[in-house]
Amino acid sequence: MSTTHAAGTQRILEAPIAMVLWRLATPNVFAVATLTAVTLADAWYVGQLGTAALASLALVFPFLTLTQMMAGGAIGGGITSSVARALGAGSSDRAESTAWHAVLIATAMSVIYMIVLGLFARPIFQLLGGEGAALSGAVAYAQVAFGGAATIWFTFVLSAILRGTGDTATPARAVASASIVQIVLSGALTLGWFGLPALGVPGPATAMVICQGAAALYLALHLIAGRGRVRLRPHALRWAPVGDIMRVGGLGLVNSICMAMTVVVVTGFVGRYGTAALAGYGLGARLELMLVPIAFGVGGALTAAVGINVGAGQYARARRIAWSGAGVTMALTGVLGLCAALMPQLWLDLFTADPDAYAYGVRYLVIAAPLYGLFGAGQTLYFASQGTGRMGLPVGVTILRFLIVAAVGALAVTLNWDITALFIAVAIGLTITGAGQALCLLGPGWRRA
Repeated sequence: MSTTHAAGTQRILEAPIAMVLWRLATPNVFAVATLTAVTLADAWYVGQLGTAALASLALVFPFLTLTQMMAGGAIGGGITSSVARALGAGSSDRAESTAWHAVLIATAMSVIYMIVLGLFARPIFQLLGGEGAALSGAVAYAQVAFGGAATIWFTFVLSAILRGTGDTATPARAVASASIVQIVLSGALTLGWFGLPALGVPGPATAMVICQGAAALYLALHLIAGRGRVRLRPHALRWAPVGDIMRVGGLGLVNSICMAMTVVVVTGFVGRYGTAALAGYGLGARLELMLVPIAFGVGGALTAAVGINVGAGQYARARRIAWSGAGVTMALTGVLGLCAALMPQLWLDLFTADPDAYAYGVRYLVIAAPLYGLFGAGQTLYFASQGTGRMGLPVGVTILRFLIVAAVGALAVTLNWDITALFIAVAIGLTITGAGQALCLLGPGWRRA
């Protein structure tokens, strides 16, 4: 292990927790803030195209978020955890082997996404109630975005490798720079600025593929050149590194699928109430799903910090780091949620003037948004748990949330309940996430076997 490498790891093992969180989380939060700005900008651009275009975005957004959660939070979390635990135990060779196998996993997942969501988007969106112009727009977006799924996967996976070494600044620079360019390019390609073609709904997807591809290339060159604490180079194919990644990442995939499917299932139920309801709920759900990247801004740093401390056997310090990070996220997302509940116009006025869609959006935010702080803290604790390498209980919490929300939603549709019942089910799910993930810190992953 190099002197620089050892010094970076030692800081995470010994420095004051507030300093560790500041050094690791600040770049990550900044990068996530720019990604959030992209989400806001894309919704605003598409909102200029009308309610049907917003409904298109509502159909495709859960799947795009699923891709990001899988690449960054699930598989990416497994990669960060594996690299961090290897370095915490003093094995740089094991960390480099993990990095190479992470690239192979990213390649395989990219192909799966290209086939499933790039080629079969229409029947999938039809199952969610998409029709007419809303369906056509969603399909056009998906064919571009998921046809270029490799750009998303490699950006997040290469970032995860660097985070595992304790370097959150390099991936933050790449992601933030790409996101800033993407905001401008997305508007240009959606609405036809600067003489570029006005592509409509596929515009944001095209901008994303171009900009994410540039970020992925920069990160790859950085790792191949050996400028990071782990160098990306070929290793003999072995199942042990893959197993170590998937021990966290495999269960993380289940977690990401259940999180996205919660929104997908509710979106399908809401679609029964009409296009205006779908557009209004889509705006509210977009704000909810944006909390996950905010939680990841802190939680992604916690995965590395907890992993290095667990690898070194410092379990009590790992728990203190996790609670500290969750407190930060709860404050950030809690304020956002209260503002959205008390003044929903601050959010909804940005995207729609349709009175029916607006009314549905207000109703959703008033019910669900007050619980965003609890949900954000729970998501941060989930990412912190990834650092332990033991994810059974945290993933179980997400599965429980999905089952309860889906069951209540099915009852609401079957018995013709008011749409408010669906929104209450979502609020119950947010509560389960926060309380359940907090209880997981009492589990076996957080103490020495």
